[in-house]
Amino acid sequence: MDATQIMFKPGLMKGERILVTGGGTGLGKEMAEAFLMLGAEVVICGRRGDVLQETAETLMKIHGGNCLPIACDIRVPDAIHDMVDQAWGGGALTGLVNNAAGNFISRTEDLSTRAFDAIANIVFHGSFYTTLDIGKRWIAEGKKGSILSILTTWVWNGSAFTVPSAMSKAGLNAMTQSLAVEWARYGIRANAIAPGPFPTEGMSKRLNPDAGEGGKQMRDQSGGNPMGRVGEMHELCNLAVLLMGKGAEYVNGQCIAIDGAAYQAGGGNFSALTAWTDEQWTQASAAIRAQNEKDRAKRTV
Repeated sequence: MDATQIMFKPGLMKGERILVTGGGTGLGKEMAEAFLMLGAEVVICGRRGDVLQETAETLMKIHGGNCLPIACDIRVPDAIHDMVDQAWGGGALTGLVNNAAGNFISRTEDLSTRAFDAIANIVFHGSFYTTLDIGKRWIAEGKKGSILSILTTWVWNGSAFTVPSAMSKAGLNAMTQSLAVEWARYGIRANAIAPGPFPTEGMSKRLNPDAGEGGKQMRDQSGGNPMGRVGEMHELCNLAVLLMGKGAEYVNGQCIAIDGAAYQAGGGNFSALTAWTDEQWTQASAAIRAQNEKDRAKRTV
């Protein structure tokens, strides 16, 4: 990331220690880099230990500082507790970014309960378990903290064909608003960001699989956006820094969209896929299964 694209002064986040779940790749990696660039110590966790290690080494080589990688499956409360113990060993965390997620497009009638749980256990349960473990520590130790959850605009209007994610993200939006009130007296804030399309490899493989000619409209992420483009990573990072850094502590309980007004223009979801045929859904499902198998082979926890 080009430092000139970050709109905050160097050293703004010095003294902060921030955990980013799903921090080895995608949006999590980008936010972790921005925090590190501005002086924070960063902890990144995820299920692929080798990817985390590579990310941490790369970021520290570019920016210096300290980025600690910890392999952890946030679907498992005991694993979260052990991971946070390890992170806390370098000093209390000051921030948590609930970024880890899973998603794929599917007709809801084609889902199994196992497929639903694959998303809900990461996005809904895992994010809550992590938030609860860290929040309890902050309260017990009398420390302030900041929670940021990465959601989507679907929390406001749902999303056909991504029902497990839409339900789980909506639950995290409710958590954000609830904890903002309940934990404000402890000096703990909770906010959320609802990004529009910021293309990453993981998103593209599961939300934009090749489904033939009829899939082109869905794959063209910028086509229905009023600004005619997708988001740029530094734009998301600047918003994340605003919410996690010093100077905007009165922002609490908010979910802020960053999508070029796509939600206002067309709902920002996957309703257009009602036009897909059975054959296109079969092709998309096969592509998603193939990608899942590749990723499963790389996990270390």
